[in-house]
Amino acid sequence: MSLNCTVAKDIFLEGLNSLQNLTNKKGTLVILSNVLIESAHDGLTLTGTDLEVGLRLFIPAEIQGEGSLTLPSKKIFEIVRESGSETISIEETENSWVIIKAGLSTYNLAGLASDEFPEFPVYEEDFFISFESHVFLELIEKVIYSIATEQENIYSLTSVLFEKEKRGDIFYLKMISSDGHRLSIMEKDVAADLSEMQLNDVTLIPRKGIQEWKKFCEGRDSLEVSFESKQLVLRDEDAVMIIRLKDGEFPKYSAIIEAVELKNCLEISRIPFLESLKRINIFTEDVFHTIQLNVENSEMILSSQNADIGNAEDKQIISYAGESLKLGFNCRYFIEALQVMECEKIEAYINSNNSPCLMKSEDDIGFTSIIMPMQL
Repeated sequence: MSLNCTVAKDIFLEGLNSLQNLTNKKGTLVILSNVLIESAHDGLTLTGTDLEVGLRLFIPAEIQGEGSLTLPSKKIFEIVRESGSETISIEETENSWVIIKAGLSTYNLAGLASDEFPEFPVYEEDFFISFESHVFLELIEKVIYSIATEQENIYSLTSVLFEKEKRGDIFYLKMISSDGHRLSIMEKDVAADLSEMQLNDVTLIPRKGIQEWKKFCEGRDSLEVSFESKQLVLRDEDAVMIIRLKDGEFPKYSAIIEAVELKNCLEISRIPFLESLKRINIFTEDVFHTIQLNVENSEMILSSQNADIGNAEDKQIISYAGESLKLGFNCRYFIEALQVMECEKIEAYINSNNSPCLMKSEDDIGFTSIIMPMQL
């Protein structure tokens, strides 16, 4: 049979929008830029994949004829988005072509046969654990900014390390990211029993998977999660997302944390410090956003210079009782860490002029940021 259906515009548009990040990636397989549309009981199943992340959604629809085919994801999304009609009808004709009707508009669109589309991964039903979505949103938002880009030489740093830990009767989930120049760690206690959560010795979730996991959580109050040896599965009653896990090792981050002695503490007001950094960053002249911090007693002077346009200096009042420090750091690293924090005051620990800076706060429970120094 041939696919023939009618679907509400708003519901169809929301589903297609969820797939755009997966289907608009330039790749070698033309079919991957298409969305698979299949008739299902009382509705349609929409599937998109880039072979790293796959997403399958169910949307309600009126089914006049059962069938399946694939259509260009971006083009069908644009047609639905610009439609002035409250409903969209799709009727398959010959050779995977479709007639799309939306109010007074009619479109003929070429698709591809569904048998060319990659099989959606099979997953086990046994080990799903239910979570409130905000648990993962908090974890992801605190580490996503410091994942290494694809240009990084250490392949595993383009992923987030995911761990679980039990202390006493309480389970914790952890996400850790690093680009080799900074380290972000976020842990959160959870009410769920994680005894059945099956993690690898090293569980690495790729950057794209983390981005899509965040999107999946943003539209939902809760979700179910299951880890398998090769993939992570997220689902609710209307959607399934499968993220392929990466192989590799991750730096021993605990050794980096232990290398910073929690003695030499600078107490700094977060918002004034963040605003100062943004002003100083205007005059950084290289890709490293190099700034100098001079710390003495209760004062920190931030400075930057650009050979072509000039220099800048800013002063912050802090609480500090240690020896004088002269430090070089990437300004952008501080800005991005401070932007995800929510506290009024931060605690910054720096052992010496050549030591990394560890930042945390009692009001940002579970979060630690470490920024490596630069040579001045």
